[in-house]
Amino acid sequence: MGPEILAYPFLFLAIFFESFLLVTLLSAPARSARGRAPHGANTSDETPSVAVIVPCWNEELTIAATCDSLLALEYPKEKLEIILVDDGSTDATSAVMARFAEHPQVRVITKENGGKHTALNTGIAATSAEFVGCLDADSFVEPDALREIIPCFARGEVAAVTAAMSIHRPQKLLQHMQNAEYTFGITLRHTLASVNGLYVTPGPFSFYRRNIVETVGGFKRGHQTEDMEMALRLQREGYEIENAPRARVYTTSPDTILKLVKQRTRWTAGFLRNVLGEYRSLIGDWNRGVLGMLILPTAVIAVGSGILLFALMLFLLLRDAFTALSIRADIPLSYTLLPHGSFDWFYFPANFYILLALITLGVSLGLIVFGKRLSKTPGKIGLGIISYVILYGLIAPLWLVRATADVTFGRHRGWRA
Repeated sequence: MGPEILAYPFLFLAIFFESFLLVTLLSAPARSARGRAPHGANTSDETPSVAVIVPCWNEELTIAATCDSLLALEYPKEKLEIILVDDGSTDATSAVMARFAEHPQVRVITKENGGKHTALNTGIAATSAEFVGCLDADSFVEPDALREIIPCFARGEVAAVTAAMSIHRPQKLLQHMQNAEYTFGITLRHTLASVNGLYVTPGPFSFYRRNIVETVGGFKRGHQTEDMEMALRLQREGYEIENAPRARVYTTSPDTILKLVKQRTRWTAGFLRNVLGEYRSLIGDWNRGVLGMLILPTAVIAVGSGILLFALMLFLLLRDAFTALSIRADIPLSYTLLPHGSFDWFYFPANFYILLALITLGVSLGLIVFGKRLSKTPGKIGLGIISYVILYGLIAPLWLVRATADVTFGRHRGWRA
């Protein structure tokens, strides 16, 4: 047996997890969630009060468009409050915010820099709304997004609801890759929500019951992943997290590999530190159901398997390259580089390892297509799928290795380091 045998357990785990997603996706709870009717109440007596908090730190270029998208929400004006929190910005963010200060729905708060979690807590303390939401200052929402989210709070045990995220106007190939990844995430969150398996409430337009957030102690720094820390805390306390797959929100994305790796290093390191640290008791916890017995253990293993599979791919590539060089050692380079004969599928290097990898990839692409249809997100996804196939497996190991090294050696990076 060759070194490929090392990859079999991880590929089998990936196929098992994807099979779980497909079965759950076709289950009655997931189907009923897709058929949930949007919020139709129009009178103030039937409509709950909502506050959307926008924490800002040096967001002068995007905060105006973000606020405009919130003001366009199709929700009773007297029930919707927008709280802009300037977390000690050093650019012109406060000046841009001042343009909205006179709007009856907008409240502007300025504070010393303390981190996103302190900005969220400041906003929560300033409102008495029944539900509070968070929108990153580089994100934009569809007008009907809030009407899709509020019905998900129909059951009292639901403490939070997540939206459907996509990349805002992807331009570069790297951004198209992220758009496909985010679209896969739409399917993933929708499916996991049906079995209460969500462990993160992303910054773009996640909503919470204000009284529950205050009861559990508000937002914490959470190793620079406060949205994940809050979700894990809510799960540990026995609450549920729902998903609104047609509440569309768009977020800007890194446009270079360096920026993307920095962002994902922070996310991955935060995940490892939260799950393997304060919330490690959730792993294997039978009382947490699918979250404890499958989702969290699989997510931790996925970090290691991503690194191992990438290392194995490099090893096989280098091994085959050296073999090819040794065979062609006495053959002129000019002859070697020229094509000879015709391609025949009979000689394609097919083996069980490649078969499992293709199955895993095929199911992932199918889930991306489903996510786009489920959320009814406009635009084409073809370029995103192509770039996802070509780039994701090459770039993702970079942040997996970097984050794992940071956690292992106790290194803590800045927000954008």
